[in-house]
Amino acid sequence: MVNQEYKKSVRERFLKVDTSNVADVLDEMGYPDQGLAAGFQHQTGGERLAGWAYTIRGQMTPYGFGGDADKMKACAGLSDGDVSVWSGDGDGICYFGELIAIGMKEKGSVGAIVDGGLRDTRWINALGFTVFGRFRTPVQSISRWKVTACNVPVFMEGATGRRVAVAPGDFILGDDDGALVIPQAVVDEVLQKSEQLTQQEIDIRASLSQGMSLAEALDKYGHV
Repeated sequence: MVNQEYKKSVRERFLKVDTSNVADVLDEMGYPDQGLAAGFQHQTGGERLAGWAYTIRGQMTPYGFGGDADKMKACAGLSDGDVSVWSGDGDGICYFGELIAIGMKEKGSVGAIVDGGLRDTRWINALGFTVFGRFRTPVQSISRWKVTACNVPVFMEGATGRRVAVAPGDFILGDDDGALVIPQAVVDEVLQKSEQLTQQEIDIRASLSQGMSLAEALDKYGHV
């Protein structure tokens, strides 16, 4: 089991780096297809999403009203620092709204990324709960879409490939530029290299503000 203090520390450090730098590092390390499709955009809460993947998978299927007990059971497995990753074919419907967000936040979850829609955005915003998703819609999932599994590998639509695999324990990072998935096996290395690249950019900006030309800065620090 991963130490909670470690999980918290890694998350706090990732919140200080940009997805663009992380994507560059992933490219250099041989992971060129970790970016999620451009449709995954910030919808509610804080502008930055960072946390450990807890996956929830579902599919479109007709059934009677009365709720989706499997959805509630799936959300019960969330813990501190987790980002719920919702995968499925739910075009046109929302996977969750305010009440699910409240339940996830009570479990310590720090956000969600949704390959589909969400609703109650006014109230989710009031909770300060960060969600990245493909769209907003008032249409609920009950009677239309059901959870089929949780904490299993899933696929999400990719930016440079058709799919990005997300396994439980991978790291999710999102900001104004979009979102990406960092495989658990390389989280530490990616973080360290991303921090180095971030510091390099800070140094370049400082030099430029002091009168150094861009050409001089690139000659000194290298291309970033």
